[in-house]
Amino acid sequence: QVQLVESGGGLVQAGGSLRLSCAASGRTFSSLRMGWFRQAPGKEREFVAYISRSGVITNYLDSVKGRFTISRDNAKNTVYLQMNSLKPEDTAVYYCAATTKVILSTDRNEYDYWGQGTQVTVSS
Repeated sequence: QVQLVESGGGLVQAGGSLRLSCAASGRTFSSLRMGWFRQAPGKEREFVAYISRSGVITNYLDSVKGRFTISRDNAKNTVYLQMNSLKPEDTAVYYCAATTKVILSTDRNEYDYWGQGTQVTVSS
């Protein structure tokens, strides 16, 4: 089993920044491919970003490219999501996810483990 705990959410004005963290335990972190998803009220959970085990490969939702950066520190068992130039439409609960599958995916159904989520609210 893998436990994921997110932190770093909060209320920020449009144009501001937040950094989300997700601490993992229960399995060798470097064996996990990691992703961030988000879910706004009344909407489905959507892919935001993923990162390979080594951190070399990343991918992003088009609307966050150039504003968000996913990274990981395998020594600290932690994945991060740096969010800059935040917009009101980024408001959502953000979830960290992990997969043991051999491919990186934007499909939430390919992820085995999920955190409890952290709220991000961007005011206009």
